[in-house]
Amino acid sequence: MSVTEQPPPASTPGPAPDGDAAAEQLRDRISADSLTTRRDYLRIVATVSGGLAVGGVGVAAGILHRHGDSENLPEPKKVTDVLAPGQSVAFRFPGEEDRAVAVRLADGTLVGYSAVCTHLACAVLWREDRGPEGELYCPCHEGVFDARTGEVTAGPPPRPLPRVFLTEQGDGSVWAIGTARSGEPAKDALCRQFGDAHPEFSAQMRCPGSDRAAEPERKRT
Repeated sequence: MSVTEQPPPASTPGPAPDGDAAAEQLRDRISADSLTTRRDYLRIVATVSGGLAVGGVGVAAGILHRHGDSENLPEPKKVTDVLAPGQSVAFRFPGEEDRAVAVRLADGTLVGYSAVCTHLACAVLWREDRGPEGELYCPCHEGVFDARTGEVTAGPPPRPLPRVFLTEQGDGSVWAIGTARSGEPAKDALCRQFGDAHPEFSAQMRCPGSDRAAEPERKRT
């Protein structure tokens, strides 16, 4: 029986409580109800806070999905028809759940990154007016990343942004063709994703094992 459920009055007849006694009983019931409400509230808050803490640890420890973790070669994706210096565009790559951003730096260089902060997975934004080359900024906890390299320059993020490899076609359109894990060298990422599917490219890049892969082709010729 909860404190808000009171037993029915006893059937034994007796004198009705006077005004002071009735008021005292009412105050006791209100205090009991308030205590139950406060306890329930604190229990709910503790449960929710604990869940958020566990989720945060999961992201920081790399338990949750990370951008570019797939070993499979992604399908090329058109990002935009044109990207002028100082402009950026948000897109999804390699999957629809993977937020990314493409930026054309002032000198014309194309760069692409995951738009998911490596701290607690908040969205990363491009700010053109910060510094000579702009910056990639996470507003949740003031994380800042170098626009040219993706490296952390300020705030709590523990790792650089994963890179998205971009290419520009003759008509000016920008395409995403591959990804790198956070801190992974470009050659390692390209060999990992393109090596088996494109042995000629693998040989040009001198990827590990490319000589063995090319040997049967030389024998056939």
